[in-house]
Amino acid sequence: MTALGRPNAGFAGDRGEPDAVVRALIAAASDVTGYARAVAALCGSRLLLPIAEDPEAHLSAVMVQSGSGESGLPVFTGLDSLRAWNPTARPVPCTLDDVAATAVETGCTAILIDVAGPIGLVIDAGLIAELAAGRRLVELDDGGFGWLFRRDDPPSHQHPGGGEVSAPVLA
Repeated sequence: MTALGRPNAGFAGDRGEPDAVVRALIAAASDVTGYARAVAALCGSRLLLPIAEDPEAHLSAVMVQSGSGESGLPVFTGLDSLRAWNPTARPVPCTLDDVAATAVETGCTAILIDVAGPIGLVIDAGLIAELAAGRRLVELDDGGFGWLFRRDDPPSHQHPGGGEVSAPVLA
């Protein structure tokens, strides 16, 4: 578990309802394009990070570990899916870049979206570093995908002539 900072004040009054569009895009993530669309939608949505009290009475993010020893950070699109996973977990509203930064800090190799359903999605290490840097995956007018970033913080795959992604975003 990792210690948490203050919750994002932009989510004050959030009641934990899932975004139906985001869930539909996750359900349609059966190929590379569908997966990219789901991740892009998650970049702009509110997520719920479960927290628990550790033995030293600190509130911390919950991590899960696979049988092979890899760790993942569960996060949920709605209070319904968080409660299905663990009815006692406390939700902290956050953004995907906040979750990715927590994953990097804790050494998690995956972000597990709605691990208890209705339909799950895994964001792996290949995207986590970009998301943790505050970059957002966006769908371009030509149907491709690229990273949205501040001009003073170019992505790791910046084209020398400008801010375009020169390597595939998803392989």
